[in-house]
Amino acid sequence: MVPFAGYSMPVQYKDGVLKEHLWTREHAGLFDVSHMGQARLRGENPAKSFEKVVSADYQGLKPGKQRYGVLLNAQGGIIDDLMTARPDDDGLFVVVNGACKDNDYKIIAESLAGEATVTRLEDRALLALQGPEAAAVLAAHVPEAAQMVFMDARALTAFGVDAIISRSGYTGEDGYEISVPADAAERVWNTLLADARVKPIGLGARDSLRLEAGLPLYGHDLDETVSPIEAGLNFAVGKSRREAGDYLGAARIGKELAGELSRVRVNLKVLEGAPAREGAEIADEAGNVIGKVTSGGFAPSLGFPIAIGFAPPAYAAVGTKLKVIVRGKQAAAEVVATPFVANRYVRKL
Repeated sequence: MVPFAGYSMPVQYKDGVLKEHLWTREHAGLFDVSHMGQARLRGENPAKSFEKVVSADYQGLKPGKQRYGVLLNAQGGIIDDLMTARPDDDGLFVVVNGACKDNDYKIIAESLAGEATVTRLEDRALLALQGPEAAAVLAAHVPEAAQMVFMDARALTAFGVDAIISRSGYTGEDGYEISVPADAAERVWNTLLADARVKPIGLGARDSLRLEAGLPLYGHDLDETVSPIEAGLNFAVGKSRREAGDYLGAARIGKELAGELSRVRVNLKVLEGAPAREGAEIADEAGNVIGKVTSGGFAPSLGFPIAIGFAPPAYAAVGTKLKVIVRGKQAAAEVVATPFVANRYVRKL
């Protein structure tokens, strides 16, 4: 157990990170992610108001759907990345990162004052059930969940309580995020764990799973200096928003969309030596430092080290030979496509 974002969080359970990681890839892993910030955004037109501070098109978000977006500063840097859904008619349901939630909700509330209100849902827990067997496990308790596809979000009765369930997650696997009243969380957790296909998974495997899935982590791969385009999150800037140019940092982001970039995110396969961790330098074949690793580690599903970092666009093409500098030693690396491990989201039934 370690302190994280004001909570005591499990790094691993008895099986350890490697086994937890592989179990999630093969069966179903259960994560307690109740440290994440949950809130309702309500107003006359909360989606329109919300677009003042985010990049995605939320006015076009259909009922029962969820969309990824980023909270932007005036320079087009990422304050946080978030998920926003319309699970019912009660405004928008917003989930943000645990370490950022106080600042996020303060910014949103102040920016939308007089138009929309932010109601933090401190009385709700959030569980994530991830892996190829997650759908079958959850359907045994919530039959409606089996009819959902990737990025669906519904408010429904589950486990005898009011729940908000989305078919999404942070592992690259099929799965669900399940918001329930806090006083029901332990019972729901134990009910799911009673299924032999499910094991509890900690922060260690959560990180290695998201890294293999090529999913950036706020505070590491994303921060207020990084734009969504530099981070390879072009899809987070909605088409209608690009055309209107009505979002924070539009001048910078518009130029970057047109190709004016000094750095971009690269995915690296480390071909020799130890894993390149956050802060390791990236060099060209001649040994000249050109960038920095922001996330890295061993990939249990692949059997070799991988990393995410930033480098100039000229070095971002798949197949480009680079080097990573680990403890003063240069090791060969190669730019590879994202994701490292193919996503298995269920888009159609």
